[in-house]
Amino acid sequence: MLNLKLRLTLLNFLEFAVWGAYLTSMGTYLAGVGLGSHIGWFYSVQGIVSIFMPALMGILADRWMEGQRVLSLCHALAGLFMIGASMYGYQSGGNPDFGTLFSLYTLSVAFFMPTIALSYSVAYSALENAGLDTVKAFPPIRVWGTVGFIVTMWIVDLCGLQSTPGQWMVSGCLSLVMAAYSLTMPRMKIQKDGTKKSLAEALGLNAFRLFLNPRMAVFMFFAMLLGFCLQISNGYANPFITSFGSIAEFADTFGVQHANILISLSQMSETLCILLIPFFLSHFGIKKVVLIALLGWVLRFAFFGLGNPGDGVWFFILSMIVYGVAFDFFNISGSLFINQETDDSIRSSAQGLFMMMTNGLGAFIGTLVAQAVINNYVFTPQSLGASGAEVIAGWQTCWYIFAAYALVVAVLFALLFRPKEK
Repeated sequence: MLNLKLRLTLLNFLEFAVWGAYLTSMGTYLAGVGLGSHIGWFYSVQGIVSIFMPALMGILADRWMEGQRVLSLCHALAGLFMIGASMYGYQSGGNPDFGTLFSLYTLSVAFFMPTIALSYSVAYSALENAGLDTVKAFPPIRVWGTVGFIVTMWIVDLCGLQSTPGQWMVSGCLSLVMAAYSLTMPRMKIQKDGTKKSLAEALGLNAFRLFLNPRMAVFMFFAMLLGFCLQISNGYANPFITSFGSIAEFADTFGVQHANILISLSQMSETLCILLIPFFLSHFGIKKVVLIALLGWVLRFAFFGLGNPGDGVWFFILSMIVYGVAFDFFNISGSLFINQETDDSIRSSAQGLFMMMTNGLGAFIGTLVAQAVINNYVFTPQSLGASGAEVIAGWQTCWYIFAAYALVVAVLFALLFRPKEK
């Protein structure tokens, strides 16, 4: 039993180490090579591919190919395309072509995004086959995924790769390691019961019947609305904090010089909050846990608006602390909720559907809207000659707008979602 948990721990460590290498620092590299106004596209494309790729790969894992093999295949392709993006970035110097760089990156994330839901399914399957309760056993394993995310954030920061395409090389190489390691995971069942199935059943589209349940339909709708928040701080926190470097008072502060390490406090908070999930779910239920997550997003954005890397750095630190609640109390709790509400025949497909609503439609629409807001208050004024305190004021306005949005969603969720009584 201990051996199984250690194997799944390493699986989660590698899964999120791949993502941590670039997710929080990519915006700084793009802004440095003249692609600041396109940052939103690099983050929103994760949402575009998450609309269909996790669901398709989940169907493949449910119906035709063992889940751990699908996970390996996806990581192999994601790693090769990410290495290609890194090599092109270095080759093009400080003037990469948006179309070429974006295409290579998009192909990589198209295969990476399904691996998150697939890695969850592999872990859930292994734990259940071993007779363990996933709600109790999975969070202490998943926490090491966040540790992996932090480790690669620090590696990229301390090696001076935050503003270079080298961060993608680190990610691509780790993805290839993950591809090989995935093949050592316990085998997952393919759902073949010998009965004649309809076309929809053969394609695994039965997961969409969850929308016929009003309670689940409302939950999935709010999963999409909450997904709006997921990539905003990932894409823009690093460029925001480093932009204080244009003001002499803040130029030499730790936050400006090591934004990734400062931001990694968010992931450190995650490691603690993940361990709290079993307690909060069992004592308060899914509705209150999601409400806590939404209020966490309100504070996450508001504290960014209030802070600075100097005497206001404590607001940044508070923002990083509440991120763990904001992210984990919905993403992990939501995944566990979906796992409990579905049967084996559609489990991988249902996880893919949940990923589609959060990191798919939600993140896609939310990131593009955020890009439009930030372009209006930050990048457009910069192109017209604004600098220093004027640019920072624009950033602050953006963070307050995002906080107000999260508050409205929290109120609506409290009014409209009715969980099943147990």
